[in-house]
Amino acid sequence: MSGKQNKVALLVHSCDRYEFLYRGFEYFFAKHWDRDIPCNCYFATEEKDADIAGFRNIKSGTGEWSDRLRHLLTQKIEEDYVLYFQEDMWLNKDVNAAFFRQLFDMTAQNEWDMVKLHSSEVYKTTPTPDYIEGFNLARLDNAASGFLMSHQVTLWKRTFLAGQLPKNEHPWRNERLGTKRLKKQNPAIFHADYFSENGKAAINQNRNPVGRSEYQTISVNGVLNANVVPFIAQLMQGGEAERNYAVELQYHFDNNMTHDGKLKPRKEDPLQRFKKWLKRAF
Repeated sequence: MSGKQNKVALLVHSCDRYEFLYRGFEYFFAKHWDRDIPCNCYFATEEKDADIAGFRNIKSGTGEWSDRLRHLLTQKIEEDYVLYFQEDMWLNKDVNAAFFRQLFDMTAQNEWDMVKLHSSEVYKTTPTPDYIEGFNLARLDNAASGFLMSHQVTLWKRTFLAGQLPKNEHPWRNERLGTKRLKKQNPAIFHADYFSENGKAAINQNRNPVGRSEYQTISVNGVLNANVVPFIAQLMQGGEAERNYAVELQYHFDNNMTHDGKLKPRKEDPLQRFKKWLKRAF
């Protein structure tokens, strides 16, 4: 337990197999995050050590995704709220500390369970009278919205998030079934267009918002996607360590390699597999 006074934990939830991405997350987080934002930063691995500047490394142990995250929330973190990130969400625009200070205060005062901070067309919102730095704190229409349970950047009440994590759910099942559970529970879910995720446009009725940030998800199904290319270009402008890492990223991207250095398995047509089986059998 941290014993610190901040009420918010910024949690980067990762797995050991994605260790290759840690350096990139660290570099761009340090470049764009404002350390004056009042939160305690945790970088969660399974069993490996991770020395990430400004973060405390906590460990979940091995197991299914939902079990590992629930362990972190109930055994390793004591702050009231959790700002959730993953290691493949790389910042590419500066953040505004004033926005987060006000957001943290307003969320605690109102005891909100969830404030989504990424824009997506799957969310249908209704404006409220509340604004932070020009961003409307809109309320989701739960019935009309998709992916009520999502793993993009969101500010959660820690105990509420822990309650959305049944045993033995992988992340895709958690988003799918978790959305169904939340639709039944119908909690108040709030939304602010603070982060443009992968360049997506704002969806709320904002008033000249200040300091909108952005992150790109640079990984899908364990391999790098095209979103990583501008980050590689930036790293190539850095020192020797950054350039060497950029070369590694480019090699993984060009060769469609998984983050643990393996070639991505090639998908084979089921009919072709059946024909091969027949050939071997007869």
